[in-house]
Amino acid sequence: MIVIGIDPGTARTGYGLVREIDTGLTLVTYGVIETPSDAPMPERLQTIYRGLRALLTLHGPASGAVEKLFFARNVTTAMTVGQARGVAMLALADAGIAVGEYTPLEVKQAVAGYGRADKIQMQTMVRTLLALPEVPRPDDAADALAVAICHLHSAKMKALIGE
Repeated sequence: MIVIGIDPGTARTGYGLVREIDTGLTLVTYGVIETPSDAPMPERLQTIYRGLRALLTLHGPASGAVEKLFFARNVTTAMTVGQARGVAMLALADAGIAVGEYTPLEVKQAVAGYGRADKIQMQTMVRTLLALPEVPRPDDAADALAVAICHLHSAKMKALIGE
């Protein structure tokens, strides 16, 4: 089963696709969808939507997950990230893909086993769990892979407890 994790942002939206196999997890692909900072917001959101739809069509994930908005000190930043998050959820819904949502704390707990893990610990665990030669870059893509891993781990737990 392939899942997509999405780390939404208007400048860069990270994505990571992970396949669950009998022996663990394996990387499908990862990267970012970048938007020009001088473009109007509707065009930036359209770029994110079209990029995600292309990925969903190409790889056909069974499900997806989007990181929940963590309310930052900067309200303007939180609002624009919320718009990118909505576009990501719309792209998944339009493709008929079930959507999971996870807070940064939940992602850290599922991937590193510690809800207060720092960025280096998280990136190291993503590299280890996917047997990668190096930490995925940029950070947005590594974060998206962590969201995908969290989604797979959460689905497995829910199946075990019968939810």
